Amino acid sequence: MQNQQSQQNQNKNQIANPQTGELPKVKSPEMNDRDYVNDALSTCKYLTDSLNIAVREASHEQLHQELQQILNETHQSSRELYNLMFQHGWYKLEAEEQQKIDQAYQQFNSYSSQFPY
Repeated sequence: MQNQQSQQNQNKNQIANPQTGELPKVKSPEMNDRDYVNDALSTCKYLTDSLNIAVREASHEQLHQELQQILNETHQSSRELYNLMFQHGWYKLEAEEQQKIDQAYQQFNSYSSQFPY
């Protein structure tokens, strides 16, 4: 009973589209569409992390500009893959209570007063 109520509360806070497309009821070793898109999104996330470092540390201006362009394109690809997953109901978000959002805002807002500039 308590577990069911907890699950209902969790579903109420969940932000997601209904799942579309045919996914197997039992996961097999074979990859399905969701697996391929999820793998591509994970790869893009890894690439953007690595490219951020490369852009920051590139000492040659032309290299810096090229890496910056690749980074921007990779961020755009990540966004498109996220949108695709969300549209198909394969990526779910959890809504947070306003009180917790306000608390986090206050915490980080107080940090800004400590910055030297």
